[in-house]
Amino acid sequence: MATALVSQENVVAPLVSRTGRHLQRYEKGRRQVVGCIPYRYKNGNSNASEVEDELEVLVISSQKGKGKLFPKGGWELDETITQAASRETYEEAGVKGNVEPQLGNWTFQSRAHGTDYDGYLFPLRVTEVLDFWPEKNNRQRIWMSVDEARECCQRGWMKEALDVLVDRLASRQQLGEEEMGSCSASHQAKSNL
Repeated sequence: MATALVSQENVVAPLVSRTGRHLQRYEKGRRQVVGCIPYRYKNGNSNASEVEDELEVLVISSQKGKGKLFPKGGWELDETITQAASRETYEEAGVKGNVEPQLGNWTFQSRAHGTDYDGYLFPLRVTEVLDFWPEKNNRQRIWMSVDEARECCQRGWMKEALDVLVDRLASRQQLGEEEMGSCSASHQAKSNL
C-alpha cells in the first residue's frame, strides 16, 4: 500500500495512520495508551481573568461515531511517550503543537475488549490546525469550551485529566500575574530611588 504525503510548511507528513498491534507497548498485560488534550485560547488570549472562559479544547468523535473524546491511541515500541501522544493527536485530530508535561496516568477498561489499559494524557498547546490528516474522513473534530467537553466526553479518566489541565493553566496564570505584580513593585521601588 502506498503512503500519500502532504507538505505542511516544509514538513512532510504521512496521510495514513499507523495500524496493527504488533509494535504496541504492554506492561503487566495492559496496553499502554497515550494521547493529548489539544487546547488553545480564544483570540489567542491566555491572560483572561478566568482560564475556563477563554480556553477551548478539541474533541473528536469516536471511531464508531458514538460519543466524543480526546485523541489517544497505542504507544508503540519505536517512539517515546510524547512522540506517541503527538502522533496520535496528529493522526486523529489533525493538529500539531507543543506537548507539555504529562497530566497523569489512569487505568481504565476498554469498552471494546473488556481489558484494562493504562492511559497517559498530555496537554498539547495547538500551533497548527491542518486541513488534511490521516483520519479526516473517519472522525469529526470540534473545538468547544471546557464545560461542553466535560458534558460530552464519554470517558471519566479523560474528564479527570481535563480538570488537571484547567487547574494547571489557572495556577500558571496566577503565578504569571504574581510575577508581573512583583516586577511592577520592584520597578516602582527602583524609580523612587
